[in-house]
Amino acid sequence: MELYQNKYRIKSARLKDWDYSNPWWYYVTINAKYHIEYFGKIIAGKMVLNEFGKIAEQEWLKTKTIRNNVDLDYFVIMPNHVHGIVILNDVETRRGESLPKNHSSQFSKPIKNSLPVIINQYKGSLKRWANKNGHSPFAWQSRFYDRIIRSEKELYNIRKYIELNPLKWEFEKNDVGNIYEL
Repeated sequence: MELYQNKYRIKSARLKDWDYSNPWWYYVTINAKYHIEYFGKIIAGKMVLNEFGKIAEQEWLKTKTIRNNVDLDYFVIMPNHVHGIVILNDVETRRGESLPKNHSSQFSKPIKNSLPVIINQYKGSLKRWANKNGHSPFAWQSRFYDRIIRSEKELYNIRKYIELNPLKWEFEKNDVGNIYEL
């Protein structure tokens, strides 16, 4: 653990020298704080979204429409977390210039169109909606889990995991470690 702003927290799991604005395929998991089930319920192995869950899904899909460098692959809104594959495409970011390939986002100013900024904006949009619509105790767990997808086999396994996640919910919902397992 490390001390940050007089609080202890787990060290970042980010790949140290990776630029998270690089065009790539990323698997992400975003958890509700305390794993509270805000987004709906699993019924007969299928996720049934409530109103808030439908907004979470709409905002996830909106991620692609408001950013020209993002595509979305498999995703699932679960009762207390979101799994998804985010694809960052190469895009010109400032006055017709692409970001330099050696540009590092590690512990620096947030980079427009980078994965952390995209996830932060998604989380923020849901938090604002929750505050305006009577879900004010809603909060996200700080940070998020990400995995740089390194092969076709890994992509296949992640897609299967996302697809089967609702079916496995009853067996795994109380085991927090399983939220990240593949």
